[in-house]
Amino acid sequence: MPSKNKIMALIVQKYGGTSVGTTERIGNIADRIVATKKLGDDVVVVVSAMSGETNRLIALAKEISRQSSPREMDVLLSTGEQVTIALLAMALNARDCPAISYTGSQVHILTDSAHSKARIKEIDGSRIHRDLSLGRVVVVAGFQGMDDNGNITTLGRGGSDTSAVALAAALKANECQIYTDVDGVYTTDPRVEPRARRLERITFEEMLEMASLGSKVLQIRAVEFAGKYNVPLRVLSSFTEGKGTLITYEEDGVEAARISGIAFNRDEAKLTVLGVPDHPGAAYQILGPIGEANIEVDMIIQNVGRDGTTDFTFTVHRNDVEQAVRVLNGVASELGAREVNSDDSIVKLSLVGVGMRSHAGIAGSMFKILADEGINIKMISTSEIKISVVVDEKYLELGVRALHDGFELEKTA
Repeated sequence: MPSKNKIMALIVQKYGGTSVGTTERIGNIADRIVATKKLGDDVVVVVSAMSGETNRLIALAKEISRQSSPREMDVLLSTGEQVTIALLAMALNARDCPAISYTGSQVHILTDSAHSKARIKEIDGSRIHRDLSLGRVVVVAGFQGMDDNGNITTLGRGGSDTSAVALAAALKANECQIYTDVDGVYTTDPRVEPRARRLERITFEEMLEMASLGSKVLQIRAVEFAGKYNVPLRVLSSFTEGKGTLITYEEDGVEAARISGIAFNRDEAKLTVLGVPDHPGAAYQILGPIGEANIEVDMIIQNVGRDGTTDFTFTVHRNDVEQAVRVLNGVASELGAREVNSDDSIVKLSLVGVGMRSHAGIAGSMFKILADEGINIKMISTSEIKISVVVDEKYLELGVRALHDGFELEKTA
């Protein structure tokens, strides 16, 4: 029984495909939800399709047609979550915990009409609030909604996380809990640095930077949505107990740690156009065609011109490097540049921390730590709360461990 002094909260919980991958795991999730409900809280649950189910459905579609329409693909893929919500509602009802399941369209998650990558426009929470007032757990299919014409839409990569955060915002939930196969956000990837420490809390800004820099714990869209609507997020494990990591706005009066974490991205490639004529508009002449080819650019460096020419270097996703080289070869010919070089054996290492705003010398410390290990820096990029460097891929693990040790991230603040 809940404590008489406890204030009832509204909690939105999201469980990913691994968490609901088998009927046994769905039963375990049901037990966890029942425990939360017994604390006196209202609970809304958002679930993904069972692990492997989306890939199975895509494979079926490819057996029928190599180019299925985006609308029909959304109709097909949305069935994965429909299976999960029904099974979880059954498991809860079997535990004498009243529950009801809904698809995205049934609870009026209204989106635009961009099939496979739709964006949420609004949510009508009245149906959910009515069920909560009757003491039910409401189980909602993640990853999906409907457009103004009643067509089923899906939200694309990370869609279930986004569904959960959007529901939490619409329902004015006290907290949105994202259950995954890890027990929180760490100072870096524990598989690279075993001494990595789980963070008790991190700011939206820091989490957004870490997600964009390669951390796979949360999807960028979900973090952006949570920050915009000030929805407290908590990352927890579906398989172990613990408080996880709270993601929220920085508390006033609390001095933030200098560095919260180290992110890295193995998917970068570096491109250099050598001997570019040094005149106004040269950068646009290079990057304009790259943008038109739908290739995203990350870091950019232009060297100081000499002899009327300069070298122009930038990074792209490793999957785009061959296409980018083809584009640049044409650009170089038109510009009269000397040659185009590419290097896909690089990685990006990044320090992230809101405390950088009030601590000087962090960049210098980072560069010294890497220099002491004989790691040469090829590119540098900074923002208010981030310092990123590009180094040779072979130095990834050494660089992460050296920085983690040098900034003493294994120690609690």
